[in-house]
Amino acid sequence: MIRHHLFSVLLVAAFVASISAQQPAGRPAAQPTPTPAATAPATPAPGASVQLPMSKMAVIYTDLFLDQKTGIAKFNSLVTRLNGEFQKIKDELTQMQTRATSLESEITKLREAPEGAPVDQRSLQAKIDQLDQLKKDIQRKGEDAQANYNRRRAELFNPLQEEIGKALEAFAKARGINVIIDAAQVPLLYAADNIDITRAFIADFNSKNPVTAATTITPPK
Repeated sequence: MIRHHLFSVLLVAAFVASISAQQPAGRPAAQPTPTPAATAPATPAPGASVQLPMSKMAVIYTDLFLDQKTGIAKFNSLVTRLNGEFQKIKDELTQMQTRATSLESEITKLREAPEGAPVDQRSLQAKIDQLDQLKKDIQRKGEDAQANYNRRRAELFNPLQEEIGKALEAFAKARGINVIIDAAQVPLLYAADNIDITRAFIADFNSKNPVTAATTITPPK
């Protein structure tokens, strides 16, 4: 039987932007001192000042991409499309499970017949055999459905995950952000609200990547 979690999808676009050294505004970059060939550069003396690259950090909660109302619209559209494609097999498995439950009840009643009451052993065995076969069919069909679901999910969501990754990188570069931490994956003790870019990125992505008919329409089989 396909359980509810089979039809839920979690897309996590964990992203860490490359760190690039930036100089403070109005301050020229330090120039290296030329050294003669075959001469090793001098090691800074203990306690000497070492210039470090400047870094701007942000936090994002990628699990909020999945929110049906305020998340990434394109993602939710694909979830609807994927579930629609597998609705038929889900209904079939539900019907098979219902039939199996009914057979189990019938078998129990036959086995618990009042003492002395005649029991149709042939009918009982037939129902037991039928139930065993039905359980095998449910397991086989469920495993096939799970494999097909995973394959189709990858076909639909891998390109979107890559698209989100590229969009997040562009979003970061445009705002001078060097590092983005996915707080949905990395526990944080504290993060100021003003470094949380989740809502801003979702709004930016949705405005630049609207849902189209090609995204929502299920291709004919």
